[in-house]
Amino acid sequence: MTAPVKPARPAAPAPAPDAAPRRRRGTPWLLTAALLAGLLVLVPVAAGTGAYPIPVGDVVGSLLHHAGLGGGELDRVAESVLWNVRLPRIVLALLVGASLGCAGALMQGVFGNPLAEPGTIGVSTGAAVGAVAAIALGLDFLGRWTLPAMAFVAGLVTVLLVYAMARARGRTEVVTLILMGIAINAFAGALIGLFVFLADSAGVSQITFWQLGSLSQATWSKVLAVLPCAAVGLALAPAYARRLDLLSLGDRPARHLGVDVERLRIVLILVVALLTAAAVSVSGVIGFVGLVVPHLIRMAAGPGHRFLIPGSALGGALVLLGADLAARTLVAPAELPLGVLTALIGSPFFFWLLRRTRRRQGGWA
Repeated sequence: MTAPVKPARPAAPAPAPDAAPRRRRGTPWLLTAALLAGLLVLVPVAAGTGAYPIPVGDVVGSLLHHAGLGGGELDRVAESVLWNVRLPRIVLALLVGASLGCAGALMQGVFGNPLAEPGTIGVSTGAAVGAVAAIALGLDFLGRWTLPAMAFVAGLVTVLLVYAMARARGRTEVVTLILMGIAINAFAGALIGLFVFLADSAGVSQITFWQLGSLSQATWSKVLAVLPCAAVGLALAPAYARRLDLLSLGDRPARHLGVDVERLRIVLILVVALLTAAAVSVSGVIGFVGLVVPHLIRMAAGPGHRFLIPGSALGGALVLLGADLAARTLVAPAELPLGVLTALIGSPFFFWLLRRTRRRQGGWA
C-alpha cells in the first residue's frame, strides 16, 4: 500500500523584480534634493557669519533686492561686507569645490579606482610649481594675474607631459600613467623645495600660505577667472557618463561596445586638468575633496556616472563651502588654512577607505 502523496505547497509569490531597482532609482533624486537644500541653507548662513555678523534674513533680503524680487537694501557697511567680501568668497568656494569634486569623479572613472584623485597625475603639484616659481622669482608680467596664470599653465603642461611620457604604441596603460604621475609629483616636489630655498623670507611666507590653501583673498575678478574653465569642464563632464559606465567593465569590453577608450581618456584627462588647474590657481592646494566626495556619493547612490558626476560637483561645492566656513570661524579672529582642514578630515577617511578596500578584496594582489 503506497503512502498518499502530499500535495505540493504552493510557492510563495516572488517579489517584484524591479522593487529594489525602483528604490535605488529614487535615491539619486533624494540625494540631489538634499544637496541642493544643504546649499540653500548654508549659503545665507555663511554669508551672514563672520567678524561683522549679518542676520540671515537681511542676507536673503539683500539677495532678493539685487535680483529684483523684492527684499531690501542693507546699510552701507553691511552691504559692502556682504557683496565685496563674503559673497565673492562663497561663490569661489562653490566653483572650486564643484570643480574638484567633479574632477575626482572623472579621475576615479578613468582609472577604474575609487582611490584616484586629481593629484594622481600631478596636476595639483604641477600647478603649485608654477605658482611657487612666480613667487620665488618675483615674476609680475601679468600683474595680479601672474600667479594664477602661471599655476594654470603649469598644471596643464604637467598633465600633457605625464600623458606623453605614459603613451606608447598609440595606447596608454593606466598603471603606467599612475607611475608617471608619481614620478612627476616627486620631481615637482623637489622643484618646489628648490624655489623655497631660493626665495627670500617674504617669498617663503607667501609660498607657505599658498600651499596650505585658502580662499581669504577671494575677489569677483578671481571668480570671473575661474568661472569659464569651471563652466566648460562641468558642462562637458556629464556628456561622458555613459561611456564611463562602459569603461568600468574594462578596456576590452568597452572597445567591443563601441567606446574609443584612448580618445575618451585623453578628453577626460584634459577636462580634469582644466577643472583642477583653474581651481588650484586661485585657491592653492586643497586636497582630499576630489577623493572623499565622489566616494561618498558612490556609496549613497551607486556607481552610475549619470548621477555620480553632477552629484560629486554638488557635494564638492557643499563640502568646501562648509569647510571654508569652519576654517574662518573655529579659531576666530584667526583663520585656519583650508587645505589643512580638508586634510585633517580627509586623511582619516582615506585610511578607512584603504582598510575597507583591503578587507573586501582580501588583500591587494
